[in-house]
Amino acid sequence: MRNLLIIVVAFVLLTSLMSRPVCADDRPNILWLHAEDMSPLLGCYGYNIATPTLDKFARNGVLFERCYTPTPVCSTCRSSLMAGMYATSFGGHQHRTIQVEGARVRLPEGAEPLPTMLRKAGYFTFNVGGKWDYNFVYDLRAMFTNPGKRGGFYRPNMTLPWNERKPGQPFFGMIQLQAGKEVRKRADPTDPNDVRLPAYYPDHPEVRRFFAYQYDAARTMDDDVRVILDALERDGLSENTVVIFHGDHGMRAVRDKQFCYDGGLHVPLIVHWPANPKLVPPGTRRKEITANLDVTGTTLALAGIPIPKHMECQTLFGDAYKPRDFVIGVRDRCDFTIDRIRTVRTDRYRYVRNFLTDRPYTQSNYKDFHRELKPGGVFGHILAIKSLYKQGQLNKRQAWFMSPDRPSEELYDHASDPDETVNLASDPKYKAVLAEHRAILDRWMKQTDDKGQYPESAASLRAVMRRWGDKCVNPEYDSARR
Repeated sequence: MRNLLIIVVAFVLLTSLMSRPVCADDRPNILWLHAEDMSPLLGCYGYNIATPTLDKFARNGVLFERCYTPTPVCSTCRSSLMAGMYATSFGGHQHRTIQVEGARVRLPEGAEPLPTMLRKAGYFTFNVGGKWDYNFVYDLRAMFTNPGKRGGFYRPNMTLPWNERKPGQPFFGMIQLQAGKEVRKRADPTDPNDVRLPAYYPDHPEVRRFFAYQYDAARTMDDDVRVILDALERDGLSENTVVIFHGDHGMRAVRDKQFCYDGGLHVPLIVHWPANPKLVPPGTRRKEITANLDVTGTTLALAGIPIPKHMECQTLFGDAYKPRDFVIGVRDRCDFTIDRIRTVRTDRYRYVRNFLTDRPYTQSNYKDFHRELKPGGVFGHILAIKSLYKQGQLNKRQAWFMSPDRPSEELYDHASDPDETVNLASDPKYKAVLAEHRAILDRWMKQTDDKGQYPESAASLRAVMRRWGDKCVNPEYDSARR
């Protein structure tokens, strides 16, 4: 009888153990809040903007004051972040290559996109907002367990798919926020008189209207972030979820997006992880120069995945972190607009090299054909600035960007000129500084085999012509027709 009792008890215990769920993976969840066309126009970055959610988020996390994205346009930035290296290192540097070349660009042998690596390591992966314009061949099914629907951006009525994962399974998610491209109008719009304009823009009603729109876009995005963070809290996930809020590039103003100045490359970056205050200390403001590319390395490190040697990123936390001496920025063809710009951002200076000096900064681009290029529209400020330039009503700090003349080199001293308006490249006092930054860029292009130095193929340019038609007015396209 006693032996029978022991057998019964043992059976019950064994059955109980077998019926329990698998022990929860103790790796953190990782959530990217990826803000489109988003300069750091937030209260926590010193602007007079009511963004209470992100301001509180920053107070409870780590804010990086000087984070720079690898490129000032979306598809090349996303491609870099997914690959963990500059798009110029694998040939994905021409904007929306996948749309015009039949997706012929591939990652280096053995390289995989970040979500694929995370999924193979056991993470449930998802993408809300459906931005998939990566400039390389990819298998969407291998990248995302739930890829979402193509196009569009997050809206508060969307279902967040983290509850689709298996019990105890960690998740990696990307939520695409409309941010600087917001189309929802607010009932309490920003007064254009309350905005702060950089020195490279004139004080004109159309310019103020554009900046007021950007402020409102940031406020609406802040409301969306609150809904997401509340959902994490409601589902009991906020403690062990690393939330990384960051922008892809700067706002859609005439001298910001697509150009290699702070206006196009400086983006917000805030990281929050309540479960590990030692690694991610709340209330910290990091002042050193930071690369947005390192968000990829940080994500891999948090997931316990070694950063592959071919990647050009690192983690931003822990003993492995090494502050950067400089951050590189690159810009090549954007849609049908051919250009090539490289920049070096160090602690105090920005160096810019223009390779195609026969082209003005304001050569034909997508904004010239946008339905919002009209007075009162998002791009109405461009019409106003061009008109003021023709009338000779811009000062020297505002006029040079509108000029047909374009220097091969630019150098800006952020200690005296944070808006980058006075080019010091020809000033003898800065000869040594210029030489130092010139050498940094030369070494980087050689070490990474910068693919922008090789001409785009005629076949690719013909594909661009098929995609954009009569907008292609550059000599390269004329040559490709033959």
